[in-house]
Amino acid sequence: MLYYLFRYLHEHFHLPGTGVFQFISFRAALAVVFSLLIAQTFGAKLIRILQRKQVGESIRDLGLQGQMEKKGTPTMGGLIILLAILVPVLLLARLRNIYIILMLLSTVWLGLIGFLDDYIKVFQKNKEGLSGRFKILGQVGLGVTVGWVLFFSNEVTVRQYLLPDGSLSAVDASKVYQDVKLMITTVPFLKNNELNYGDLFATAGTFFNGLYAFLYIPIVILIVTAVSNGANLTDGLDGLAAGTSAIIGTTLAVFAFVSGNAFLADYLDVMFIPDSGELVIFCTAFVGACVGFLWYNSYPAQVFMGDTGSLALGGIIAVLALIVRKELLIPVLCGVFLIESLSVMVQVSWFKYTRRKYGEGRRLLRMSPLHHHYQKLGYHESKIVSRFWIVGIALAVLTLVTLKTR
Repeated sequence: MLYYLFRYLHEHFHLPGTGVFQFISFRAALAVVFSLLIAQTFGAKLIRILQRKQVGESIRDLGLQGQMEKKGTPTMGGLIILLAILVPVLLLARLRNIYIILMLLSTVWLGLIGFLDDYIKVFQKNKEGLSGRFKILGQVGLGVTVGWVLFFSNEVTVRQYLLPDGSLSAVDASKVYQDVKLMITTVPFLKNNELNYGDLFATAGTFFNGLYAFLYIPIVILIVTAVSNGANLTDGLDGLAAGTSAIIGTTLAVFAFVSGNAFLADYLDVMFIPDSGELVIFCTAFVGACVGFLWYNSYPAQVFMGDTGSLALGGIIAVLALIVRKELLIPVLCGVFLIESLSVMVQVSWFKYTRRKYGEGRRLLRMSPLHHHYQKLGYHESKIVSRFWIVGIALAVLTLVTLKTR
């Protein structure tokens, strides 16, 4: 909204300073400031409201160090994150941009699913919350919507440079280019690092080649569901999910800035995605919201984000990665989410297997997800969170290295 207001003032009245709103870097910096201020201002008020209404977390005693001390801590703090993302983006971003529309939709969509889950747990005193099938259905619905828009919208293009023979290449010194509708993605650590999804199914015959849109969309569904649930599982210690998400969001902001800038994309030999630079505003608001929320969520937490925040965080990260065509980097960039999810899957699978084979279930870990295993080993919660953040930073650096390591 402010973007359009200041553009109007600049174009019609030529007021000094109003033209600065045309720069993505300026608006991105403002987005961080706004999101931090909103998280600080709204966060304190929301915590008081939640405490007054006794919207506390119901905790089952699992024998973890310091666990029962958290009983009664307000939950649904994800509302702080959602507000601190949405308000700066609505004020500072170009709202007609297809990618911004997708990100706003994803944030609200998964935020509502998480809010409904928390509402059922807290106000209806149902510890199970929203049924798992409805959560999955909501995530699948978002995946279908995102996949459909990315595949069929004519506003979603990539820039390809023309070779002398008229064929297309990712980069060419001639700078003769064409914005084309291609479902391609970046393959890390390879020199010729673009993969066309259509090529995956071309060998299956013309029938599948004509239907590959319906084969691409399930890939999007898988990514959105996996990352969203991974963030949800990671949200088990004070500050763990929010801090990890901030690290990932910062990395995606770099990718969005490079992918949306023709000069940098050419220099670094990465895919240029027209209009994707606007996502930097969303990414910086996202990072600011996570950091602002950490003010209240760091150990000992004054508020928990609940599913309202964790489901939305994972979904946002997944959709951002898909838009900037870096979804194949998710196992590295979101390595913390991945190992947390795998720890649960392995633990459950091994328990079921041993119960079937030996008549009693056995465990590989003392407890899953993985962060609870370390709690059982006697590590303090703050140390576990700090070390997971360090791992997240290392993985983010490794992800950024792929820009030039081919």
